[in-house]
Parts: sequence; C-alpha cells; structure tokens
Amino acid sequence: MFGRNKKIKQPKAVFDQQLLNTLNAAKVDWDRAKENEQAIYDNNTSELVTQTALARAKYLYLYREARRRQVHGQTIQRSVIDN
Repeated sequence: MFGRNKKIKQPKAVFDQQLLNTLNAAKVDWDRAKENEQAIYDNNTSELVTQTALARAKYLYLYREARRRQVHGQTIQRSVIDN
C-alpha cells in the first residue's frame, strides 16, 4: 500500500536451476584445471596446484549445497558418458 516495497518471491525452481548451472560450470572449470595441471607436468608450479585445489573446493561446495537442497539435474554430464 502507498508504494511500499513489495518483496518479489521467485520460485524455488529458479534458484535451483541457477545452482545447477553454476554447479555444471564449476565442474567444467575443475576438469580444465586438472587437465592443465597434467599437461604442464614438467613445470608443476604451486600456482597450478592451488588453482586446481580452489576449483575442486568450489565444485564440492556447490555439490554439497545441491545435495542438501535435493536438487537433481536433467542432463547427464559429459564425463559420465563413454564415447
């Protein structure tokens, strides 16, 4: 009433989809970081190891959050499918 700020309620599905998108992007980043670390084996700097560990930590955090919220994706990750 009288122009008070109304809270916009977004459905749970919108936030769950954002979580799944972020989770999939984190998985891709982690896979890329692992591949970079393995490809540059001769000069294995601590920076590459740190980046890989950070990408892994981000993915595992998002994965635990998705499990806690009981969010299930509709797509199968490429790492699961055998070519």
